[in-house]
Amino acid sequence: MATFVDRVVLHLRAGDGGHGCVSIHREKFKPLGGPDGGNGGHGGSVSFTVDPQVHTLLDFHFRPHVKASNGAGGAGSNRDGATGGDLVLRVPDGTVVLTTDGEVLADLVGAGTTIEVARGGRGGRGNASLANSRRKAPGFAELGEPGERLDVVLELKSVADVGLVGFPSAGKSSLISVLSAAKPKIADYPFTTLVPNLGVVRLDDHTFTIADVPGLIPGAATGKGLGLEFLRHIERTAVLVHVVDAATMEPGRDPVSDIDAIEAELAAYGGLEDRPRLVAINKIDVPDGRDLAEIVRPDLEERGFQVYEVSAATREGLRELTYAMAELVASKRATAPEAEATRIILRPRAVDDAGFTVEFDEVDEAFVVKGSQPERWVRQTNFDNDEAVGYLSDRLNRLGVEDQLAKAGAVQGSLVRIGDREFDWEPTLGAGIDPTAGLRGTDARITERPTRARASERLAARKARRQPTPDLPEYGTDFDDES
Repeated sequence: MATFVDRVVLHLRAGDGGHGCVSIHREKFKPLGGPDGGNGGHGGSVSFTVDPQVHTLLDFHFRPHVKASNGAGGAGSNRDGATGGDLVLRVPDGTVVLTTDGEVLADLVGAGTTIEVARGGRGGRGNASLANSRRKAPGFAELGEPGERLDVVLELKSVADVGLVGFPSAGKSSLISVLSAAKPKIADYPFTTLVPNLGVVRLDDHTFTIADVPGLIPGAATGKGLGLEFLRHIERTAVLVHVVDAATMEPGRDPVSDIDAIEAELAAYGGLEDRPRLVAINKIDVPDGRDLAEIVRPDLEERGFQVYEVSAATREGLRELTYAMAELVASKRATAPEAEATRIILRPRAVDDAGFTVEFDEVDEAFVVKGSQPERWVRQTNFDNDEAVGYLSDRLNRLGVEDQLAKAGAVQGSLVRIGDREFDWEPTLGAGIDPTAGLRGTDARITERPTRARASERLAARKARRQPTPDLPEYGTDFDDES
């Protein structure tokens, strides 16, 4: 089985944030010493980094499920939970990260290049962090936010300066074996090479890399043969070298027709029109091959190709071919634009940007609130705790969500969706309600609205309590004694 893997699908899962803690400080003579619940730790993130020592995606092929560690929950005595460890995955140089829909997320070229793909969830705040001047002892804490979960596709595109293209058994692997220290598999049957080979060529002061693309045949760009699997490996090359077999015995084949067929496949694949081309007519050590090379050379030179007659077996003509490749690579590097320094781009939010939108879904007849902030607040709310729900209502009201819902036409009882939660909208009650009143974990705003009669009774009771107490007579006074 081939040990070269250049495309894998990974299932990434970042760590979840730890839950905040609800705790009240207690010690002797201080039964209620105030809230001291700690915050939850943040979940670990998943990122990719380029490692020059990694050359294949084989490890991910056998372990496609990747998960970072979760953050620990908070504890009493103001103890925060531990942060989950980030997971850094090492990938080869030239790895492209895509979504399952084909959208490119990152093109990782250059040692040390790093990108964070899945971000860990935020840890929830404990009740100590939620306390304020109005809410002295919160009876709730925030939940940890779930980490991001997504599937990505990793594709490896070899970073080589020179790419060898040609029909199977044209001698590409033989050329790499004599030009570099690479030792590819060589045999006298087609499709011997099942994986791209990469070698380093050193010539005087020049050093460049060379790679071949196995299995190119007519129709490769549409999925025939092995070409479609490995054509991506020549996208980054600076020079293309046509390796043609001058000693083939197959009927209907000759160097000119072979080059025309390969050029048609390269054009169908696209993006390689600007690459300079060289032609290496291989196997001239065979008498018939040398005669055929001399016949077709003028036709190829008329098309603008630089033609070199070589033999990988006797190494004839290889020095001239190597110098030509080194010259084209050097000129390509000289004209390549310099890498720009890393710039920090600031994108301030617009003045009229509220951070969320309210839309009406006609299918479900629901008002949908979209925005990173309100959606995160909903994920961090414990809906089994009435006080936490009231706190969420306050936050959404301060953000302006209720005003926008009213402008959009929402009325009491309308269906509102935020993230994966749906609610029957109840507008916030009037001001003057103390959110700390009542038992811990409850909120007066969650109870039913008082009726006008009950409100009148409470008002009368408050007036009665404010009336002064009448003066009482002294002890021993006889009320019947009028004297």
